[in-house]
Amino acid sequence: MSYIFGPVPSRRLGLSLGVDLIPVKICSYDCLYCQVGRTTEKRVDVEPFAPSEDVLEELKERLEKVTPDTITLSGSGEPTLHTDIDRVIAGIKKLTDIRIAILTNGSLFWKEDIRNKVLGAHIIAPTLSSVFEETYRAIHRPHPDLKLALIIEGLKQLRKIYKGQILLEIVLLAGFNDNEKELEGLKKVIAQISPDKIQLNTVVRPPVDSRAVSLDRQRLEDIQEFFGGEAEIIADIPPSQRRQAFDSLVKTILDTARRRPMRALDVANAMDMPMEEVEGIIKGLMIKGELCKEEHGGEIYYKTLV
Repeated sequence: MSYIFGPVPSRRLGLSLGVDLIPVKICSYDCLYCQVGRTTEKRVDVEPFAPSEDVLEELKERLEKVTPDTITLSGSGEPTLHTDIDRVIAGIKKLTDIRIAILTNGSLFWKEDIRNKVLGAHIIAPTLSSVFEETYRAIHRPHPDLKLALIIEGLKQLRKIYKGQILLEIVLLAGFNDNEKELEGLKKVIAQISPDKIQLNTVVRPPVDSRAVSLDRQRLEDIQEFFGGEAEIIADIPPSQRRQAFDSLVKTILDTARRRPMRALDVANAMDMPMEEVEGIIKGLMIKGELCKEEHGGEIYYKTLV
């Protein structure tokens, strides 16, 4: 199994090299807006999913070829569900001085042991999209053991002990959490959490549930002004032509893979694209279950599942 993907350009983190610690798709949430797909196993208990030694060895080999701005613990599921996330962070620091970020839904920081395990990261980017239980449950469809008040308290406790940057993401969905009551409630609670940045996001790629509808750029800018100087828009809403081009590229990759197994290098050469960009797209298609891989003659080939 490959644990490292990218690097891929990230508006928040620069050139980001991903570390995928969790199998598809194990998470504490089953969010309406998720681009990866429906959660197959909803849980709040940690487990040593990816072997730390294997992850670090693969990362070491990748760092001999690329120099990213950030090493990001993210990927197929919720990274804080990994028992040894602290060991992975410590191991990365032995390999490199590159900053480490954790992209997390923020649902498990009410657990003291999990808070303590992430303190070595330079950046933690959790999500808080509502402070009302009904809205929270509608958007995130969380594990039944999770309660919003507990999650908010966990974020406050994390801020008290964590010395790095907290980039708090709000995923805004039309008709769910973009009204005055929702935004006023968020602003009040976020002031208590005191993140370094408030990062406004919305649906860009096709979501798992059609009820997750994006906000337009003007509405995002209005909300940015409402939250004030610490707020920034991170949603990259592409023009229709760019979206059509991306969709066409994905279709070409899948059509080719249906006819014959292919290497990432084959796609990069055929499309005249950077290898890291191709790897990022292929990784996304694998996470969604549209591609799988097989090894033959020391080479990795990709094919469709049907």
